[in-house]
Amino acid sequence: MNAYPIRVRARLDEPLNRGLWLVKWLLAVPHYLVLALLWIAFTVLTVIAFFAILFTGRYPRPIFEFNLGVLRWTWRVAYYSYGALGTDRYPPFTLGPAPHYPATLEIDYPARLSRGLVLIKWWLLAIPHYLVVGLFTSGSAVTWRGDLPDATGGLLYTLDWGGLSGLLVLIAALIVLFTGRYPRGVFDFVLGMNRWALRVAAYATLMTDAYPPFRLDAGGDDPAGRRLPGEEAGAVPEEEWAGAVPAGGQRQYAGAGASPDLPPAYSSVPPPPHASGSLPPQHHGWSAGAIASILLGSLLVFSGLGTGAVGIGAAVLDSARGPGGFISTDTERAGTPAYALVSEEFEIAGQGVGFLRDAVGRLRIQVTGTGEPLFAGIAPQHEAEEYLGNVAHDRVTHLAFSPGTGGDVRYVHIPGGAPASTPGAQKFWAAQASGPGRQMLSWDIQPGDWAIVIMNADASAAVAADIRVGATLPGLDALVLGLFIATAVLLLIGFGLIVLGIRLAAVTSPPVRTGPPPVVTRTG
Repeated sequence: MNAYPIRVRARLDEPLNRGLWLVKWLLAVPHYLVLALLWIAFTVLTVIAFFAILFTGRYPRPIFEFNLGVLRWTWRVAYYSYGALGTDRYPPFTLGPAPHYPATLEIDYPARLSRGLVLIKWWLLAIPHYLVVGLFTSGSAVTWRGDLPDATGGLLYTLDWGGLSGLLVLIAALIVLFTGRYPRGVFDFVLGMNRWALRVAAYATLMTDAYPPFRLDAGGDDPAGRRLPGEEAGAVPEEEWAGAVPAGGQRQYAGAGASPDLPPAYSSVPPPPHASGSLPPQHHGWSAGAIASILLGSLLVFSGLGTGAVGIGAAVLDSARGPGGFISTDTERAGTPAYALVSEEFEIAGQGVGFLRDAVGRLRIQVTGTGEPLFAGIAPQHEAEEYLGNVAHDRVTHLAFSPGTGGDVRYVHIPGGAPASTPGAQKFWAAQASGPGRQMLSWDIQPGDWAIVIMNADASAAVAADIRVGATLPGLDALVLGLFIATAVLLLIGFGLIVLGIRLAAVTSPPVRTGPPPVVTRTG
């Protein structure tokens, strides 16, 4: 079997506490919080690596080490918690390899990566694997609903049960709860699914050009990973070695302390030289300062991208100004066989009225009749209620102004009779417009409780109108400028901090070992 550059190994750390898995979600919260920050940095650094590979064919080594550390950390937390529940040992807070932890992940650093492949492998070539991994790691119960905001209905997401892997881990957890034993077959299968997912994650995040195999390699050992010379199944993984085996028969692991004695018949053999063209092991010192710089810089870059996206959206909105400087919604048709359409009450009150008036500017309501001349007016809520108290009308409870929905409007019918007088004869309107065809009602925002009323001008039944709402939004130009300035500042500082963190991490620390581990052979 050809070696694969990604090695995912784990061992079932029995005995397991029968009930600890019930609270591991709480115990893992500190890791989840840290990982949320680390994955923001992971995403930003992967984008940087994308362009580095595209222009140079190389994955920057400090970024590779950081991203590998994030994947290791994620794998350890998943193994401890509900990705496998394979150990009760609390995961270490480290980006390093942590070789003594029951779950390990190693990825060979690629000397060169394809410049062309980087453009398509993470989205196009990985699609078949995304489908498989989606089956393994996610699943949801969904229902089709016709009462969602989209009048055509839609999918309602109701439950995520973790896919096949989550289901098997739940079954294993229940068995552990009652028997104290983790079924070995379930463990092997869960590890195979996690191994597949991690291989795809490494490939999709550009850390290797080796296409993940369509094969479920079950079990704690990684049969597709590179074996050490003379390594048997179940032997100590490569990353657990710290140096040569002394002549006395003891082998040293990464970290303090020695391992148990080997039988006297075993001794060490000098390690083979590095393969031609391979890179010697390098270990970058991710100090607390370097990590803090990367995290803060990534958060600033992430925030800058967010403000940039909002700024672009605001600029597009600003470019859509129509006559008179109004920015308007799409047209929505509303109608009723009764005598009036009335909006729900909207309240304008508090200390923010002045700010709202400055931000929104002048409000315009455009109504276009489909037959009879229309009347549209804005009135104090209590005055509108008094006028329509005994009149049959519909209260509009939802008006989406969504293009292409075919009338996304919902109503509540209020029974009654015909109005005693026409709407134009009333004196309480704060703003009004009436007549055939298109009518424009403009209004400056004022504090109070208000309602919008649309009727036929002669107060007859069967009202229908095409409605648009617009506003001048006088502060939008300044908002766009401010957002773009904030974006530039955030990106500049953010990328500066990321570069600083990478430079700090590029200081090479003393290697954990000077060469490959020795080969342990039997001498007698």
